[in-house]
Amino acid sequence: MQRVPTGSKAFDQLLDGGFETDVVTTIYGPSGSGKTNVCLLAAITTARSSKVIYIDTEGGASTQRLLQLTSGNPGLADNILFLKPTCFKEQAELFNRLKDLVNERVGMIIVDTISMLYRAELGKEVYDTNKVLGRQLSYLVEIARKRNIPVLIASQVYSDFDDKDNYKVVGGDIITYSSKCLILLRNKEKGIKRATLVRHRSLPERSIEFVIKQKGLEKKGLFTQT
Repeated sequence: MQRVPTGSKAFDQLLDGGFETDVVTTIYGPSGSGKTNVCLLAAITTARSSKVIYIDTEGGASTQRLLQLTSGNPGLADNILFLKPTCFKEQAELFNRLKDLVNERVGMIIVDTISMLYRAELGKEVYDTNKVLGRQLSYLVEIARKRNIPVLIASQVYSDFDDKDNYKVVGGDIITYSSKCLILLRNKEKGIKRATLVRHRSLPERSIEFVIKQKGLEKKGLFTQT
């Protein structure tokens, strides 16, 4: 199965070489667990050879962080098209145009995060909101398969009332059923993060630990496999 590098040796090890090219990969976890850093590193790595569409709904992909990560080649940022919807309606309109934005030069699509604006909309009409989110995921699945490019999405989480460490994806089955690869990020002690491969087509569940550094992600000692 063809894979593209993640931009992090730790995540390349977790995924046996990188993101699969024809599927949707979802990373999810609480605030500060590293979701945007993973997305930015993937975007920068892909931008060395092709264009990247980066949908930033949270304003988390800061210019300063991008410059830190591309200090050796700041021109890479020119290959990343940042799109920043500010409400769920704008996000839906953007996804309706997404197929027209994708051409043979695009090597990756990233959505960071797909759930923030969706979550803000849930207080209105849940059925219609879920229907729109489902349509957005179907667009991403179709693009990944037809174009044979990786699609990486990040999602927020919520916790079980009885088990605060049991994180669930905001968007639930709409997102998880569309994703062939699921990676859960957690905050541990002393700035250490843990990434757990929850679902994959060919790899077992396993985990790595890492810390966020100025130049990227640094793997710590733990690598467990269940």
